[in-house]
Amino acid sequence: MRKPELAAAIAERADLSKDKASQVLNVILDEITGSVSQGEDVSLIGFGTFSVRERAARTGKNPQTGEPLAIPASKTVAFKPGKGLKDAVAK
Repeated sequence: MRKPELAAAIAERADLSKDKASQVLNVILDEITGSVSQGEDVSLIGFGTFSVRERAARTGKNPQTGEPLAIPASKTVAFKPGKGLKDAVAK
């Protein structure tokens, strides 16, 4: 499912126009993005939690030459599914 299909499903289930459902979806995604980019966790009970994880600097190697190279520390987004989502997928 892609974003337009999700907006259409929201519109149908919530009795909204597709434009309004698309606006709502965009606001939700913007708020999640903004919170996570500021380092805050976003927990949606039953669905899951979005959080920021730190990756330490490490040494890797160039697969073509085998030469070692330094990989700098970075931040990434992590998602931990909630019990409701895990149970729905397990069915």
